[in-house]
Amino acid sequence: MKMLQRWVAVVVCVAGGTWPTAGWCFPSDPLPGTKPLTIDQPLDVIMVDGIDRFALRELAASVEKRAALWKRDYSSPEAYETSVASNREHLLTILGIVDTRVPAQALELVATNVQPALIAHGPHFHVVTVRWQVLPGVTAEGLLLQPSGDPIARVVVLPDADWTPEMYAGLAAGVPEAAQLPRQLVEHGCQVLVPVLISRDDTYSGHPDVRYTNQPHREFIYRQAFEMGRTLIGYEVQKILAAVDQFTVMNETQQRKLPIAVAGVGEGGLLALYAAAVDPRIQGSLVSGYFQPREHLWQEPIYRNVWALLREFGDAELASLVAPRALVIEAAAAPEWAGPADPKPGRYGGAAPGKITTPALAVVRREFDRAAPHYAQLHAADRLTLVVSGDGTGPSGSTAAVQAFFQRLGLGEKPRLADKPLPDSRDKFDPLPRQKRQFDELVTFTQNLLRRSSLVRDKIWSKADRSSLAKWNETSGRYRDFVYDELIGRLPAPTMDPNVRTRPVLEEAKFIGYEVLIDVYPDVVAGGILLLPKDLKPSEKRPVVVCQHGLEGVPMDTISRDDKRKGGFEYYSGFAAELADRGFITYAPQNPYRGQHRFRTLQRKSNPLKRSLFSYIIPQHQRTIDFLKQLPGVDPQRIAFYGLSYGGKTAVRVPPMLTDYCLSICSADFNEWVYKNTTVESFMSYVFTPEYEIFEWNMGHTANYAELSYLMTPRPFMVERGHDDGVSLDEFVAFEYAKVRRHYAKVGLGDKTEIEFFNGPHKIHGVATYDFLHRHLNWPKKTGN
Repeated sequence: MKMLQRWVAVVVCVAGGTWPTAGWCFPSDPLPGTKPLTIDQPLDVIMVDGIDRFALRELAASVEKRAALWKRDYSSPEAYETSVASNREHLLTILGIVDTRVPAQALELVATNVQPALIAHGPHFHVVTVRWQVLPGVTAEGLLLQPSGDPIARVVVLPDADWTPEMYAGLAAGVPEAAQLPRQLVEHGCQVLVPVLISRDDTYSGHPDVRYTNQPHREFIYRQAFEMGRTLIGYEVQKILAAVDQFTVMNETQQRKLPIAVAGVGEGGLLALYAAAVDPRIQGSLVSGYFQPREHLWQEPIYRNVWALLREFGDAELASLVAPRALVIEAAAAPEWAGPADPKPGRYGGAAPGKITTPALAVVRREFDRAAPHYAQLHAADRLTLVVSGDGTGPSGSTAAVQAFFQRLGLGEKPRLADKPLPDSRDKFDPLPRQKRQFDELVTFTQNLLRRSSLVRDKIWSKADRSSLAKWNETSGRYRDFVYDELIGRLPAPTMDPNVRTRPVLEEAKFIGYEVLIDVYPDVVAGGILLLPKDLKPSEKRPVVVCQHGLEGVPMDTISRDDKRKGGFEYYSGFAAELADRGFITYAPQNPYRGQHRFRTLQRKSNPLKRSLFSYIIPQHQRTIDFLKQLPGVDPQRIAFYGLSYGGKTAVRVPPMLTDYCLSICSADFNEWVYKNTTVESFMSYVFTPEYEIFEWNMGHTANYAELSYLMTPRPFMVERGHDDGVSLDEFVAFEYAKVRRHYAKVGLGDKTEIEFFNGPHKIHGVATYDFLHRHLNWPKKTGN
């Protein structure tokens, strides 16, 4: 292959020089109708950096855009509650708080024949170990601090994720006495429930029959839950709401109307804010060490990632859902976290980056100032309070914060603590078994969602009528919109000038190659390498095959036939070049999944705006198709797609959405994808790997690979699968593909889909797939092909 640094004129020029045909000349000019391409950086770098700038601008702009999604009515508290009800429902949905809780009956005492539930007793209160039901198979555990007299309020107090209830209540070392909020509240006469949170340790993050990782417990649960439309935040808020259920039953049983409140620090502050936002039964809240703008959410731990959150909700908007109920924000030192630990011996790495730091006071004030007008317009300005501990970095649970919390609940003055904390009567209590129980319950619950998810998808897709092709076409369109909008995330259609730039970059015996760059959005480009056969005749229209690289790839990987090129011919078999030799026009796009953390954080920056990596890739491909369709030698009705690995992932997400693609081939990727992304019982699962960007919101209840492939109908669709491909097992591939085969047969198109199994690894095989392209693109095979 000859790589051209600049174009050299040779042989004969076509009269007028308008379009290359037989009897080529190689001018230094770009393709006719395009501008010269002059970039001096690799296309993948330009692309990823540009999307990054675009995403960061969109995050910054989201603050002002949120107001359009709210229709607040401040005329009365009742009118206000009604006006924000739909926003609250949406928050519940994106947090995954959609499962019916087990009805509250009573708190269960946790005891054995050698250890009673009562673990501490003093003159003002006693402490018992308790459990309460939350969801089927899911409980909450923690400590109940019961005052000696009748309680004056009922409060759920939430520690940081790395604090045990015993530490927060002063029964174990680890939390300064002044910050032991549960003690302060119970000594003032409050009944206090302190739940266990899932910790950031990694002890149980894995499976004994697969592997263990350095992912924090919180991330390990987040990964599998996200695919099922759930979040760890949502699970733990459910535990808080189940505690509120218990308190509500106590009030009803005892015929009392005691205030119910929540308070928390760090991760507990996050949960207190979310819980108060979604449940109006919570009359007062104290949020310590957690309140600030969230446009940099992508830098926080991944388990805080919430799909579509920042389109509608920042911390100020969450506070507006609490209004006009009491809310105390304490600017204090958050329990900081530098990120996942390095893998211990025998464990795998791959945990997502992310950290927790204490925000500057000015940053906290800025978000508080956005929340304050909502309280003011409800004539409840005194119900929202900002308390500063020290300079905003002092310890949580300051006297001023607790005093404000008491006063907002109508509880009077804050008392001093007793001289000494109570001792724990248990001998050398180990909290790890309790942590494991809580961890295992959430994993099991999520795995049960996985097992039932196909039934949910079947019900959702049941309204698509397969009785005939006409009926399918009539009833399936809404599913394309459903998948695009809810699973992928749709950007507005590009409106800027495509400003196509090209330059010649390579030559082989049978084709010439041009590098292409196309504008999509400000800073967002599409690009790749176009291969034009040299025997292309004037006025001839040929089919195009778009040849898509995989993870960390570049267009040249699909073109090069140098078997020493790392990551190239070994996997791709030079398929873009091979197909060009067969007379197809081919185009090898650059997709943005290159640069490891650099591209993976694009997903983090996009998810809170209800976007994914494919939110950019689809418009990039639409711009690419628009460019290809206007080329003189291209038949616009015969533009096909063929992708390997992550390119195969593209094959079931982009052509199903873009009907200008007339055919799609998925190589080395087709799978029971929901299972692969959610199971904790398989070595193939992404739950265990470094690809933390791979998870797609609620895919288990939206569309698996079969349903995505249905959307290719009536266009041809094919799967290419090597028996030795470690992406999956043949059995899983065949299981998922059988649904596709049945679907095509049901609508009378059984001859338009097929699968090839071949002896080989993760690579382009190029046998049955090439035949598939020749047949369905109506392009004759030449002698020797």
